Amino acid sequence: MPGTMILQIWDVQHGACAMLTHESEYGVQGRLAMIDSGDNGTTGWKPSTYIKNYLRRDVLDYLFITNADLDHMSDLNNLWREGITVSSFYRNRSVSSGALRIIKEASGELTDDIERYLTLHSDYVHPLDAPFDQSMGGITATTFFNPYPRFYDTNNLSLVVFFKFGPFKILFPGDLEEDGWLALLEQPAFRAELAGTTVLVASHHGRSNGYCQRIFDYFTPQSIVVSDKSIVHTTQKPQYQYAVADHGVLVSNTNRRRRCLTTRKDGWILFKVSENGNYTVTTEYNG
Repeated sequence: MPGTMILQIWDVQHGACAMLTHESEYGVQGRLAMIDSGDNGTTGWKPSTYIKNYLRRDVLDYLFITNADLDHMSDLNNLWREGITVSSFYRNRSVSSGALRIIKEASGELTDDIERYLTLHSDYVHPLDAPFDQSMGGITATTFFNPYPRFYDTNNLSLVVFFKFGPFKILFPGDLEEDGWLALLEQPAFRAELAGTTVLVASHHGRSNGYCQRIFDYFTPQSIVVSDKSIVHTTQKPQYQYAVADHGVLVSNTNRRRRCLTTRKDGWILFKVSENGNYTVTTEYNG
């Protein structure tokens, strides 16, 4: 469909949150999707208040939670406190709420956000009135996940999502670690879907245990996006730059080409993608 895919990856430090919508050629924005619901504890930015007060929406049409850890859902319960209706919920469907509760109880206290996440597993079990692929102006979503109980840890049970608009494709892999990547690579459909991926959001916030060299046998991204806080550990510096196309992407507000974009340096990162696959990248800061 003519128009633009608008994807904004927010700076939520060591967390994850992105918003996605289709804007028509007349400037009208359609349904809203959100990938994870982390917030920024330093600046106070929250997706719930942004949706309610800035976007002036009271419906979130599609919510994807890629990882069952708190940094991917630290503002989840506030969506309900703000009176926002969540129409549909995507997660790793192989894990029951009961199994997840056992996993989360073993790792620490169950916060209100975790409790809300567990509740959603039993609440959202009905067919969708507005399926994503038919309702987002030509944007499509393809999901993969490793099955429970092959994996018992939340990272390797991440929901992996490819969003496509025309020839543009961006991959959100949650917090997959190398073993989880290798398990997904056993699936022919996953290997085929990797081909042509334009942008990769680095798994596990760019930590080295989320890096898997094997996936780059199937695609060469034009850029990598890392959602993370300031570097304090050597594990935050894997060698992604060697997996990216030489030319990288042109950032419109700096007029510089970049192979790796990071929320810690760039703030929010905005992609505007046309139906023919051409796209622009703008960042909050001129990093």
